[in-house]
Amino acid sequence: MQKAISLIGGIALSFALTGAAGAASFQESMAKCLTKNANTRDSATVMLQCTAAGGKLAGCSVVSDSAPGKGFDKAALCVAEAMPIGDKSGDVKIPMRFPGGA
Repeated sequence: MQKAISLIGGIALSFALTGAAGAASFQESMAKCLTKNANTRDSATVMLQCTAAGGKLAGCSVVSDSAPGKGFDKAALCVAEAMPIGDKSGDVKIPMRFPGGA
């Protein structure tokens, strides 16, 4: 069964599961992934397909990228490595929106 989890939901989930310190760490990881791989002034939406198990995402692949060739696919894959997923398990789709303007 496919489950859709949004990046915002993932961030909210990370606050609930890891507390403020863990959420801050996740946000730092997210910022590093974005600045390392893509231009923060640009915007994009990326959909990932991953397997959730043991509180983490694994085996992620990019299903769609609204700004191909601009590095948002790599940024999304990097963010997925750091995203806490709680007790979700199985195949999940992760939509990530990078708003740009930073």
